[in-house]
Formats: sequence, structure tokens, C-alpha cells
Amino acid sequence: MASRKLLKEMKDMEQDIHSGCTAAPIGDDLYHWSATILGPEGSPYEGGVFFLTVHIPVDYPFKPPTLKFTTKVYHPNINAQGAICVDVLKAMWSPALTISKLLISIRSLLSDPNPQDPLVPEIAQLFVQDRKRYEATAREWTRKYAM
Repeated sequence: MASRKLLKEMKDMEQDIHSGCTAAPIGDDLYHWSATILGPEGSPYEGGVFFLTVHIPVDYPFKPPTLKFTTKVYHPNINAQGAICVDVLKAMWSPALTISKLLISIRSLLSDPNPQDPLVPEIAQLFVQDRKRYEATAREWTRKYAM
């Protein structure tokens, strides 16, 4: 079931060129994908191209995939190892979700961090207390690592 769903998702993603996100299997491995997210306009990540790995479990879609940034990102919900703290990868996971929808959710997270559920508390604290400094650092990291 997983491979059939993944093939359909892959075909759908090839046709969706407006989401700011792309993903495709690495080589012939249907359970290991590479993804990109374009930094959202109006965010400190604008202009950046962020790369992620996607590991899909064999019991997908009943279990969520594991997504990790390989591009360094200054963000309260993304740690130095690229792990992402977003509800759709945990408690809010649903078999109705797709990899495309996950990537769009993560792209949205770049524009709208959740400092209430941080992976990096120091960045969340800066986001809340000094937004201008947070945004300047995020822009600097975007220029340095994602352009």
C-alpha cells in the first residue's frame, strides 16, 4: 500500500509547481526522498533554498515520515541536527496527509514559528523578546547557508 501511495504522491508533486516545495525519491529508493523548500516571501528566510531528507516508514501512511533539514536554519522549531518540531509530524499526524502537505506545513512554520513548543528554547526566547534581532539572525543564516 505504501509504495502505491508514494508513487501517486510523487506524480502529484511533479504537477504542483506553485507550492514552493519539491520532493522526489533518491535514486530507486521509494522510501528515501530529497526535498526542497523555498523560503517564504516576507519572512527572514525569503530567497533561501532549504534542503531536507525524508525517510518514509514501510507502514506509511499509518506512521509519519521523518523529515530533517540538511540546510542549517535559525528557527525555534528546528534544531542544529535539522530535526523539526511540528504537530503534523507527531500528535496531529493523519494517514490523509501527504509528503507535499507536510512540506507546505513546514514552509508555513518558517513564516510562523511556534515559540510555545520550541526545539531550541534560546531561539524561541529571542523570537518573543527581540523579534528584530531574531529576524536579522535568521536572515543572516539564510544568506550564509541557503543561498
